[in-house]
Amino acid sequence: MPALPTTAKGTATSRRILDAAAEEFAERGIAGARVDRIITAANTNKAQLYGYFGSKDGLFDAVVADRTGRLMDNVPFDAGDLAGWAVKMYDENLRHPDLVRLVAWLRLERRPAGRLADDSPRDEPKLSAIARAQAAGQVREGDPFDLFALVLSMAFAWSSASGFYAASPGEPAADHDRRRTLLRESVQRAISP
Repeated sequence: MPALPTTAKGTATSRRILDAAAEEFAERGIAGARVDRIITAANTNKAQLYGYFGSKDGLFDAVVADRTGRLMDNVPFDAGDLAGWAVKMYDENLRHPDLVRLVAWLRLERRPAGRLADDSPRDEPKLSAIARAQAAGQVREGDPFDLFALVLSMAFAWSSASGFYAASPGEPAADHDRRRTLLRESVQRAISP
């Protein structure tokens, strides 16, 4: 198990590595990313990178966990307002498209089928919250996992991983407002009891 930073300087170095690696992996994928570019961008060395993250694969895993944690902090899950949550996810993906790109690379290079992560501890509270909303009559019947996957996919419809159209922050506000309205109404219709 790699060592976690124990000093403020080490923590800062670890953060620079994560941020540089997020850009590198999001742009080039796991196989295409180069440790030399990451350490140059992070102004560090291979010994520190491998000391903190163990390997290039370990670094990729840490980047995905870091960016997923940031997303969850910025967009708390709300099973009582799945439509509003989906709109907030749309906005967060506009501000920070790197997580969607990282997940796309994860799907392409590691997990072509099935769940992206086995028994993710981040998923269980969401699925339980959906089940409680179902029991309260707020959300339609159905497997909570499938409903979550549907809402998440709808939220990512215009993300950088879209097979049809990827929205960008520089587009007219009216375009984003139109998509937000459509997304909110579509999710609400899909999950209504």
